[in-house]
Amino acid sequence: MKKLFFVAVLSFGSLTAFAQGEDVALETTQTAIAQDDFSEIETSDLPEAVSRAVSTDYPSGSISKAYVNKQEQYKLEVTLEDGTTGTLYADKDGNWIEL
Repeated sequence: MKKLFFVAVLSFGSLTAFAQGEDVALETTQTAIAQDDFSEIETSDLPEAVSRAVSTDYPSGSISKAYVNKQEQYKLEVTLEDGTTGTLYADKDGNWIEL
């Protein structure tokens, strides 16, 4: 009886091993299309509040390029004195926003 039980367990175990087969990895590719409706402006045309926010929060930074959209949101390319660059977004009142 023990042998019969043991054979049944081994048979069941081997069947489940074959039933698993190969793992199939599915690759999905997502493409995001950014609608960048910003227009480039001169850095001298930035509102005082936006310029002040950059100089207050990033004292070693300088604005290399500036852009504005229809909602008066500003996209700023800022370069720090160590060479690090980044993009910041602000509203017309100098408040930082995330887009």
